[in-house]
Formats: sequence, structure tokens, C-alpha cells
Amino acid sequence: MMILSLSKDTIQVLKEQDVVFLKNRVKETAVKIKMGLVNQTRLLTAASELVRNMMRYANGGVCLIEVVSSGRNNGVRLTFSDRGPGIPDIAAAMRDGFSTGKSLGLGLPGTKRLVNEFDIKSKVGEGTVITIIKWANG
Repeated sequence: MMILSLSKDTIQVLKEQDVVFLKNRVKETAVKIKMGLVNQTRLLTAASELVRNMMRYANGGVCLIEVVSSGRNNGVRLTFSDRGPGIPDIAAAMRDGFSTGKSLGLGLPGTKRLVNEFDIKSKVGEGTVITIIKWANG
């Protein structure tokens, strides 16, 4: 499946106001591609969990917001990148009920269930990159 990026917006997330700005920008992007309300809610919930993790464990990072297209379907791709401690055991972090802190309680597996595509790469001591895609009609 060929995915084309139609627009890009990079947002630095270092303080609480940045989190609010990011969530507003994600919502605007979802509305722009005519994503339904249920899928918008799923995307925003996933984005909230991932940005909170980025703030909590890595003291912030960067989020790339892209409108992507595959065939006739448009979607929103979010790439969260940080230079935090990394995740030593991704398999454990992807199990339901795994937590190292107080969060929304969704964790990474809950976030994965909210979106159509989920990819995580992490190196201990270097940081983590998580990419999600939510399709407007999916």
C-alpha cells in the first residue's frame, strides 16, 4: 500500500501549553480531512496518551502531524519522537496492564487499538519514535 504525505506540520512539545496546542492542531487536521467524530475522538485519545508519555518519560519531544493518502482514503499520521531513556522491553510495554507510571491507563496497547496503524521503535539511552495513522474512513 502506497502512502503519500500531503501536508506536514512539526510541533515541539516541551511544556503543558504545547500539549494543548498539539491536541488542537491534531483536531483541526482531522476535521480538515472530514474525519468522523468517533474516529476524531479515537485519534485524539491516542495522541493524548502518547504526548503524555513523551512529557512524562522524556521531558517532551517533537510531533510531526501529516495528512496522508492511500488510494481514496485520507488519514492523519502522527510521529512522536523523543530523546528520552527509551523503552527497554517493548514487548512488555505492549502488554495490557503494563504501566510504569500514572497515566490515562490506556498504555501503548490501548493506544494501538484506537488507531489503524501503530509502529514503535526505541533504543535505550537514545529515545523512542512512535508513529500512528488513523484513516478518516477506518
